[in-house]
Amino acid sequence: MKIHLSLPFTFFAVTLFSLSAFAASPVHGPENVRNLRLLENSPLLFELHHVTMGEGRQFFAYPRRDTTFRKNFVESEKNALLYYDNANGASISGHGRADSVSQPRIAVAMSLVGGIDYRGGEALGDTVWPAIDGGMYLRGFADSVDFVLDARIYDEGHSADKPQSFDGEFLEVQKEENNSGLEYTSYARYRTHIALNYDWLRLDFGRDVMHWGPGYYNNLSLNQFALPYNMLTLDMQFGPLRVVSFYGDLRIYSSMSMKNKDENRNIFGHRYELAVGNATFGISELQIQYDNLKPWLFVATVPLFMEKGNYSEDSNNGSLAFDFNYRLFNSLRFYTEFYLDDMESPVSLVKNDNIEAKWAWMAGMHGAHDFKIKSHLLESGFIAEYARIEPYVYSHFHANTAQMAHLGRPLGSQAGPNSQTVDATVYGRLDHRVFASLRNTWFWKGTDYGSAVNDTTPRRDHMKIHKKFLDGAKMQYSLTPSVSYEGQYVFFLGEITLFNDEKVYLRTGFKW
Repeated sequence: MKIHLSLPFTFFAVTLFSLSAFAASPVHGPENVRNLRLLENSPLLFELHHVTMGEGRQFFAYPRRDTTFRKNFVESEKNALLYYDNANGASISGHGRADSVSQPRIAVAMSLVGGIDYRGGEALGDTVWPAIDGGMYLRGFADSVDFVLDARIYDEGHSADKPQSFDGEFLEVQKEENNSGLEYTSYARYRTHIALNYDWLRLDFGRDVMHWGPGYYNNLSLNQFALPYNMLTLDMQFGPLRVVSFYGDLRIYSSMSMKNKDENRNIFGHRYELAVGNATFGISELQIQYDNLKPWLFVATVPLFMEKGNYSEDSNNGSLAFDFNYRLFNSLRFYTEFYLDDMESPVSLVKNDNIEAKWAWMAGMHGAHDFKIKSHLLESGFIAEYARIEPYVYSHFHANTAQMAHLGRPLGSQAGPNSQTVDATVYGRLDHRVFASLRNTWFWKGTDYGSAVNDTTPRRDHMKIHKKFLDGAKMQYSLTPSVSYEGQYVFFLGEITLFNDEKVYLRTGFKW
């Protein structure tokens, strides 16, 4: 493994604070694994950890509203660089009382955020050092509206002659002839939500990633490890029934491609969840539209798998997924998801001998338990998941049209079509500060046609071509230990992947 590790000692110099770490947000969101990291490592993992140990109803459509955001705002945000709350006597400078207490209540906090990264390894084909980011983290609420914005500018040094974007989004290379001999890469990233809340309803405008279903790594319909997109969601809850209607603005080609000006891809989705006792039943339906935007599909009572037949087959693509989750003894969740992309008939699905039968299946379990060791809290758990994705899943009849993808990557499982994955992870967090995990991954990926989202075959040939699941695939094993520290103002992460997909990731970040 060729990894350059000549890093300044100051990269590891982290000041430890004795205060608890807070990073309030009005939403429980997916994890920012590629960029825009704050002080918390794996926040969605611990959201699911608490669901596993909880007593209440279990819902699995993220991002979702954090109902504790407002009531904990003063405690969690009082140390922010800029803080204003018209109901609790804080001015924008943090000194003195507000001029008056008025209704509705308005509270805003703003922090400077940033950090420095080191990324290297054969998997990247590059060494990214130093990678510096900085920006602001803004959050707050006014009456029934809440909002959050994390916006940053990045500046990176690359060892590769032709730098590539490690996170799959746009990357701008500044040439040395235009910058007095200095060559570097730069880009901007942000995620945001602004939402209107009304008792049983939430209307959310944002840029983020949807994560539907009870799994963590291998959700098949919409997955947190996809690339972010602009979106609109309507989240409604009627007792044990939750209904989410979703629209997303996708990109077919890379962010810098002029082709995106002339061709467009959009997604509509509905998720229906029924949470009864310790069980949750979920249905997720999606429809991709290529150059054929139909806003009617956003209506939550429109069955997308039925409405799909009213449009040209070449301009749209649909899927239907069913999932089930059961919590046992407030310490263990069992869950599964079945994803149906396409089928000629139920018989062809059972026979599973041609490429018209496009489906995927995932199953897993999540165990969680907290230990009190004298005055310390240890949150521990494990996740084990298996996923099988048949050839041609997420694909369509013509390349770069209605694939279930954004910027060339699947919206669901990042393993893509014609793959098999086993993930096994153990994790622990001490006093909400020190986090450690060990992830094992066994991965198989077919090498023949049907293994990429843009692999296509004319419709007339579908019933004649037999599938070859994992043909030519070799088992690839990787081991990823990770350790991090989460302070009041600083964050440190060290992570290395061994044996396959080898890489190193180190980060020191701050939030002030």
